[in-house]
Amino acid sequence: MDTTPMDTTPVARRTGPTRRRMLGAALALGAVAPLGLARTASAAPAPASSGTVPSGTGSPARLTLLAPTGPFPVGMVPLHLRDESRLDPNARPGKFRELMATVWYPARSADADAYPLAAWMTEGALKAFLDDVGFPLPLALAPLTAGHEGAPVHRTGRPLPVVLYSHGAGSHRADHTIVVQELASHGFAVVTVDHTHDGITEFPDGTVVTRDGVAPGLYPRDYAADLLFLLERVVDLANGRNPDVDGRALPAGLLGGLDARNIGVSGWSKGGTAAALAMVADQRIRAGLTLDGRMESNPAITTDIDRPFMMMTAAYTRAASPYVETFWGHLRGWRLDVQATGAVHSSYGDNMTLIPQAGRLLGMTEQQIQSQVGTIDPDRCVLIQQAYPRAFFDLHLRNRHCGNLLDGPSKAFPEVVYHP
Repeated sequence: MDTTPMDTTPVARRTGPTRRRMLGAALALGAVAPLGLARTASAAPAPASSGTVPSGTGSPARLTLLAPTGPFPVGMVPLHLRDESRLDPNARPGKFRELMATVWYPARSADADAYPLAAWMTEGALKAFLDDVGFPLPLALAPLTAGHEGAPVHRTGRPLPVVLYSHGAGSHRADHTIVVQELASHGFAVVTVDHTHDGITEFPDGTVVTRDGVAPGLYPRDYAADLLFLLERVVDLANGRNPDVDGRALPAGLLGGLDARNIGVSGWSKGGTAAALAMVADQRIRAGLTLDGRMESNPAITTDIDRPFMMMTAAYTRAASPYVETFWGHLRGWRLDVQATGAVHSSYGDNMTLIPQAGRLLGMTEQQIQSQVGTIDPDRCVLIQQAYPRAFFDLHLRNRHCGNLLDGPSKAFPEVVYHP
């Protein structure tokens, strides 16, 4: 579970089970268990000193992410960014804040297959992720995305609407790849960002930065500052300027291909709170989505928001959290509050499908898997995460109605409760 701090509380290293630690343990245990081998969840993993599967255990299958449903193949390109308006208190003195981001977009069908599929996480970041949970794992077990790195952008004569994405505390920008690549396959550009020092990120020179040793801490307002900086880099791209500090070559069609007048924002947990704060700070953000955001900040979010906002809740509902209820009361434009029955805080994101896959490799029971990701059917939960954000941003960034999904209870998704 994301342990998002209030703005008055520094970020501390988490102890006990967290979503990231549970996933890492499940992945690592699954990595040393061949398909079909029944083991108890409490069984200790066999040691693997070189990061390879121990001899005699077989080779487990690579984990997979649900494919996007849109008409376009997906392209992606990482960006190394530097915010020269902000010194980074978590870095060495005098060092500006540096971020890694990824732009996801619809790719040109005729060319996409010539470009390799991108890994879910870079090798150094993934290794740090696995080291953090204390289990060795063959890196080859990690899933591939649907994103073809560097593929040319599909251009139609109109620039692409943009969605900014913010992860939760201690996470990383790949955490909601299923949602991100779904939007890209339907014609959106999505820009994800690692909030450096509050998660795991790897820079082009191989430097890996984790959450360990964070001193001042990162708060929702710091995440929001990253998002606002990211918005300006979208403006750069829209105006034909390459913001990558290393001068990385960008895919054909990306420069001048984004619509800086048509920007939305989304985020999970602390990132959901940051999405709201970014909307308060910048009127250019036309629509906002939070995936079980705590909406807890100091000062509290009490500024009215007159633009569309949707909440997809699980643990942090209006009934359970006064912060969420207060935030809801300040939404003066189009608003929607939906909740997936059986979902928990960690149900949102790629772990909804990765934990069950790894758990079944391990031989975990369904009850043990549900203790980590909730009782909602994983496949159904992933479909919900594809359908609702797409419908929301289609409506409010492109004025397209995808059926009546946002109008009220849907026969297609009976698990989803609509809260007036």
